[in-house]
Order: sequence, then C-alpha cells, then structure tokens
Amino acid sequence: MKQTVVPSQYLQIALDLARRIAKGELAEGSRVYGRSVMASEYNVSPETIRRALRLLADMKVVEVKPQSGAVVLSADSARRYIENFEESADVRALRQQLKELMAEYADLSRRLSDTVTALVKSRDTFAAAGEPLPNYEVPIPKDSPLIGQSIGALKFWQSTGGTIVAIRRGQTVILSPGPYAELYDGDVLVLVGSPAAVEAAHNLIAPKEVTNDPI
Repeated sequence: MKQTVVPSQYLQIALDLARRIAKGELAEGSRVYGRSVMASEYNVSPETIRRALRLLADMKVVEVKPQSGAVVLSADSARRYIENFEESADVRALRQQLKELMAEYADLSRRLSDTVTALVKSRDTFAAAGEPLPNYEVPIPKDSPLIGQSIGALKFWQSTGGTIVAIRRGQTVILSPGPYAELYDGDVLVLVGSPAAVEAAHNLIAPKEVTNDPI
C-alpha cells in the first residue's frame, strides 16, 4: 500500500507563512499575528506556532522579538525557504519510493523463489510417481539455429510434440513463456512431453552441420 510522507505540523505552518510572505500577503516590516491568534487560526498549540516562527527566524524570513511577536524581514528569504523545502520534499519522496520499490523487490524475489521451489517439487513428484509426461530440461547449445527466434515462429509443439512450460535463464525462471518469447544462448528449456518429444527437441535445437559440396 502506497504511503504519503506528511511533514510535521510546524513545518507545514512555516511553509504556509513563507508562501504568504513571498506573495506579499504579509509585507516586509509588518507584524505577524500573535502566537495565540495563529494557534487558533491553524488549530494547533502555541508551542507549534513558536517552532514554526523559530524555523523562519533561522532562515532570516522573520525576526522574533521578545514580547513583540514576529516581524517579516524578507520576501526573498521566504522564496528561498520555499525552494529548499520543496527540494527536501523531493528527497523524502524519493526515499519513500525507494523503500516501496525495495519492498516490492523483496516480495517478487520471495514469490520467484516459491515458484521455482514448487516447479522443482512438481518435477520430483512426476518422476517419483512415474507419470507418462514428466518434465525435462533441454539446454540451448551455442550456435543453435533457434537462438534469437521466438517460440511461436518455431512452431515448437508442432515440430516436437513437447510443450515448453518454462525457460531457465541464469538465475531467472520464465514461467509459461508466450509465443513471442525469444530463445537465447545458454537458455534451458523445461519441457513436458514424452521421451520422443525430448529427442525431437534436441534435434531441433542442435547446431546444423555444414557440408561442403564436392568440387
């Protein structure tokens, strides 16, 4: 479930005040409302308002005077504060996105591991039960004419009588590859079929011998 990172209340209030100052709603030299009035306006505690004003004072947007409240110093500083805040918000959003992607990757890795384990177990079950159509692995050799071709273009089932249920490519297992899946050097085809179908698959993927015509 996607989560949204929400800044603390005092940060949101400081940003709102900075925007009002940048727009000229609160002019330079004018006095910002007292903490109690602002606390009522934003529906927060006076302490939250104090933190917001302290943050703007650190950025030279306002000046906090004891017993007198806050006075607006600079609209330019307010604009710089807004820019810095937006950059920080972008960083927070990127960190949140990275966190979500890592969670998705961990879930995908777990599902892939579970699927491979189930595939191996099903193969062992077929072998133990003596099923007539067990799984077989047929590696694609180097220089095979099948390299770069799609399963659909090869008419694999019509040519061999076997069905490709998966392609093992390095550490990746492609389950139920469609007709547009292409075959690469080093792929291992996982077939369901008879021994005759497996032999036909080996013959189909084997490199073709080149013969020289007699002179």
